[in-house]
Amino acid sequence: MSGACAGKVAVVTGSSRGIGEAIARRLASEGARVVLSARTLDPDPKYEGSLVETAEAIRTAGGEAICVRCDISKSEDRHHLIAETERQLGPVDILVNNAAVSFLLPFGTFPRKRFDLMVEVQMWAPLELSQLVVPKMIERGEGWILNITSRAAQLAVGPPFDDVQKGGFFSVYGGVKSALDRMSNAMAAELHEHNIAVNTLAPWDNVATPGAGHHDLVEGFRLEDISLMAESALILCSSPPQEMTGRVAYTQPFLKELNRLPNRA
Repeated sequence: MSGACAGKVAVVTGSSRGIGEAIARRLASEGARVVLSARTLDPDPKYEGSLVETAEAIRTAGGEAICVRCDISKSEDRHHLIAETERQLGPVDILVNNAAVSFLLPFGTFPRKRFDLMVEVQMWAPLELSQLVVPKMIERGEGWILNITSRAAQLAVGPPFDDVQKGGFFSVYGGVKSALDRMSNAMAAELHEHNIAVNTLAPWDNVATPGAGHHDLVEGFRLEDISLMAESALILCSSPPQEMTGRVAYTQPFLKELNRLPNRA
C-alpha cells in the first residue's frame, strides 16, 4: 500500500457489488476511510453482494469502512448519506458517483416514469451530492469527484449502423451518460480554481458485473477485468486535482497513457 488516499474520507455509491465495490476496496487499500452506500445493506439471497459484505472484505484487508444504506433516487437519502458521513468520519474528500439504474428499451416505447428515474439517479443525484460536499472541499482547499459513465455516451457511427447500435436501445441510456460527461466537464472548469477535480470514467470493454448481466450488456462483447476500473478510479481520485481534471477517461487508453496498463489487458 502506497497510501495514495491516506486519511481521506471517500463516499462510494452503489458499492454493495460490481464496479462500486471494486473501487471502494481499491481506495480503502490505499488508506481511504470509505463510506459504502447502496440499497442492499445486509446479505440477501435475491442479490449478489451487500454493503456489509463489502465492509467485511475491506476490514479483513486492514482497511476502514462504514455502511450507510441509501436509495440514491431519493433526495432525503442523499442528504442523510452526506450528513451521516460527516457525523461519523468528517467532511468528504472523495465522492464517487457510481450508483445507476438503467433500462434498455426502444425510444418509441420508453415510459416517462423510467426516463425520469434514470435522469434522477444518473444526473441529478451526482449533481446534488456534489452540491452537498463541494462547500467543505472548497474550505479545505482540495477534493475529488468521480462520476462513472459509459462508452454508450459516444455517438453511434454510421450509416450503416452495426447490429449493436441498431439493437442496443441506447437512446436514453447513452443520452444520460453523455449528459453526465458534459456536466462533469463543466463542473471541472468551475471548480478548477478551488483545487477540486471532477472526472468521468468508463470501462473500455464491458465489465462482467451483476448489473451488466441483467441488461445483456456482456453477451457477444470482449470483457475486461474489473481491476482496471478500480485502478483508474484510484488514479483519478488521488492525482493532483488541478492537473488531472475535466477528463472523460476510458480505462485501457487511460492506463496505457500513464504506462500503468497491465500486460494481460
